[in-house]
Amino acid sequence: MKDYMQYKGYYGSVHFDEEELIFYGKIEFIRALVTYEATDAKGLKKAFQEAVNDYLATCDREKIKPEIPFKGSLNVRLGSDLHRRVAIAAEQHHLSINKFIADTLDQAIGSS
Repeated sequence: MKDYMQYKGYYGSVHFDEEELIFYGKIEFIRALVTYEATDAKGLKKAFQEAVNDYLATCDREKIKPEIPFKGSLNVRLGSDLHRRVAIAAEQHHLSINKFIADTLDQAIGSS
């Protein structure tokens, strides 16, 4: 994934501020706002990893379940016309709507 780092199942964004001459980012794909910054790329990777570790430690200390990205559940608003067409297509393929959508998206995106 371009412009992302990965650590312990979390993804961190990578950005550069040309005026301040710093790299910065945040843990993506979770609701909690966890940010980090550094003056060079190696420092940013270390800061990201420390941010993930701090987030997990804070959750443990406060006895809350840490958010995990990509839980496998996704709510999508299709509109009634597209919903109808998807339901009919799924039925014609003898699939549930969920399986039909998952298969169609997998086919469209392919392996990443």
